[in-house]
Amino acid sequence: MAKFDDHPTVRWWREQPIAPNPVKLNADSLRSLCLEAGADDVGFVELDRPAIADQRSDILATFAPTKALISIVCRMNWENVRTPARSVANLEFHANYDEVNEVARAIVKLLNQTGVRALYPSAGFPMEMDRFPDKIWVVSHKPVAVAAGLGHMGLHRNVIHPKFGNFISLGTILIDAEVTEYNQPIDYNPCIDCKLCVVACPVGAIAPDGYFNFSACYTHNYRELMSGFTDWAETIADSKNAKDYRQKVTASESASMWQSLSFKANYKAAYCIAACPAGEDVIAPFLSDRKGFIREVVKPLQDKLEPIYVVPGSDAETYVARRFPHKTIRRVSSGIRPQSIPGFLFGLPLLFQRDQSKGLNAVYHFTFFGAESSQATVTICDRTVQVERGHTGIADLAIVADSKTWLGFVAKEKNLIWALLQRKIRIKGSIKLLQAFGKCFPA
Repeated sequence: MAKFDDHPTVRWWREQPIAPNPVKLNADSLRSLCLEAGADDVGFVELDRPAIADQRSDILATFAPTKALISIVCRMNWENVRTPARSVANLEFHANYDEVNEVARAIVKLLNQTGVRALYPSAGFPMEMDRFPDKIWVVSHKPVAVAAGLGHMGLHRNVIHPKFGNFISLGTILIDAEVTEYNQPIDYNPCIDCKLCVVACPVGAIAPDGYFNFSACYTHNYRELMSGFTDWAETIADSKNAKDYRQKVTASESASMWQSLSFKANYKAAYCIAACPAGEDVIAPFLSDRKGFIREVVKPLQDKLEPIYVVPGSDAETYVARRFPHKTIRRVSSGIRPQSIPGFLFGLPLLFQRDQSKGLNAVYHFTFFGAESSQATVTICDRTVQVERGHTGIADLAIVADSKTWLGFVAKEKNLIWALLQRKIRIKGSIKLLQAFGKCFPA
């Protein structure tokens, strides 16, 4: 074998002229490159932008040379999304996600050919499942898009582009070069505050006052994309036989889950996107005939006969029974079981049920020992929850727990009485406050 220095590739590289220090990429040329690659709109954000500061460490952990981010938009065919035939809507979602990934890939290839290093995380659905149920994404595309001037978050927590509305998919490209000019957020929110997303949502995840119930949306709409599969698999495991399974899961539900596994996972609703009339390209039917728009777009979604997946004891269960009695309530587990104490604390604001917390005003001090040692304060007051590191304020209930035992208790795998007798969990204060705490997080 030839010596390393004599290898043809090594010799070739050493004969190349020394590359100049990287210069800033011309913003106009970079924009043209992205549009020619298939993006419908594009914006640029510097890595040090305060608006994405909370993402900096994850971005650098994924691609250390990152100096700037390219945000791209690909628009959807909105009539496909608005139909109550969700197979049609999901086909559009899948096709659009694939398009964003292909466009991002083409842009990265073109940049690489010019000597610019670049990387694109998955568009559409996050894939870092080794971290589940903690943060499973590399980049949060929505805040980057807002910072890049591609729209603002609407009441429904989707980015609304000023022209294309919320019928878009987003992608982000990390590059190792600076850009001559960066974009800034647009000076108005395209959301027209019509609240059609509120009335269309089958689980009440979007409140008129802007509150968002993550757990309600996650449990139903993402039933076949993440931990709903865990719940389904455990239903199989807990079934005595085929007859017992069929009593728990309908034929259409089994077929739907298989379709998601064999083809692509499907959203159960996404009605908030379907009902949104905002955006220059799509607002005409709403402004021309509001009653007609509601009759043609919103009512079919509201009237659709379908199963609605809710966690027992959740705000969503109460909402569906009251607002959509013609829809079939399916009580399921969220499938979320924290694997660590940080994961447990991270999930509390996401799983919180504010209507279940009515009348509860309490401060909880947690002290964990054993495999994981940490302290935290959870404050539930006026139908809100706040999680802080360390102990702050005066505790109404103090909980000292072995970390593994606590996680087992949360997962309903450990008995509280046993844990108290073994001193694996110790409480100071009324046990009723612990019961009230659990009611706020019926996962």
